[in-house]
Amino acid sequence: MERNKKIIQTSILGIGANCLLAAFKAFVGTVTGSIAIVLDAVNNLSDALSSVITIVGTRIAGKEPDKKHPLGHGRVEYISAAIIAIIVSYAGITSLIESVKKIINPSTPEYTTSSLIIVAVAVVVKIVLGTYVKKVGQEVNSDSLVASGEDARLDSVISASTLVAAIIFIFSGLSLEAWLGAIISIVIIKSGYEMIADTISHILGERIEMQLSHDVKRVVVGFDDVLGAYDLSLHNYGPERYVGSIHIEVDEDMDMARLDQLQREITHKVLGETGVLLEGIGIYCKNKKDSPADLLRKELSRFAKKYEHVKQIHGFYFDDANQTVSFDLVISFDATNRRELFNTIVDAISKAYPQYNFNINMDIDLSD
Repeated sequence: MERNKKIIQTSILGIGANCLLAAFKAFVGTVTGSIAIVLDAVNNLSDALSSVITIVGTRIAGKEPDKKHPLGHGRVEYISAAIIAIIVSYAGITSLIESVKKIINPSTPEYTTSSLIIVAVAVVVKIVLGTYVKKVGQEVNSDSLVASGEDARLDSVISASTLVAAIIFIFSGLSLEAWLGAIISIVIIKSGYEMIADTISHILGERIEMQLSHDVKRVVVGFDDVLGAYDLSLHNYGPERYVGSIHIEVDEDMDMARLDQLQREITHKVLGETGVLLEGIGIYCKNKKDSPADLLRKELSRFAKKYEHVKQIHGFYFDDANQTVSFDLVISFDATNRRELFNTIVDAISKAYPQYNFNINMDIDLSD
């Protein structure tokens, strides 16, 4: 797969660059006695290790589906991102401990012109590397690469700060190395925490991106026989791997043969244009336009929308023979107590229209 190939190539580039930078910084930091530069070198090594994990995760994620994992191994990319986040956090905590020790027992650093030049070069390299890696990550939708790119650009700022501290020491004799090391450590820990939070959010399942939701629904309602599209639910099995379902609204007189054909056409076109596999398409029958049932739908919709946080009603159908009204009531997640609001609305509707039997479902605001 071209996407996986690009991720691996970019990660290899990152490994090479970070290993070279780590070697340079470790040498400079040891010679000058600069704890900040040494800690920066450790951070470069953790970046290289992160790239290795990204490669391994990408290869595993690219494996073909099997009996035990019929939807593939794409979520391994999120697991590898979690491992990277833990490594980053551990590096930050270790660095903070060493910095505190240096604050308690300070030592005087020594700088040379060559060491400062090396650090300056490292700043430039990290800016270029970070910008490139992040750009590739965004192009191929790889959270690991995007995070690595941001981390590299952050490293450039940290290295620049180290350079500034060295210049301050040379001209004023004021040593800020240990304190700067502590600041670097806190920044690394914060970065690790944010990466962990993002990864957990992906694993828990996030709301569908607005653009993807609109793209799928646009394709579905593009069919003349589809009168509405609702309840789009997508499950992420790795970057750009979505499987889900949707409800479509069709005329109540549509025959079974046409309905079967329509479902097949929708599934094929959505997959081709968006890459989303709709494994299930539910059906809502819609009463004739301007019929008594349609007028009742509009009346009940106005009634329900008088309540704050009610987004819409859909899936409406009136069974005249049994005087039964069925529909879904969509309540926003902004409501303080969705269930309580739902019960209040259902009670109010039942009292206002006692002549009907109501089957009302509280629907989830799954997508935009």
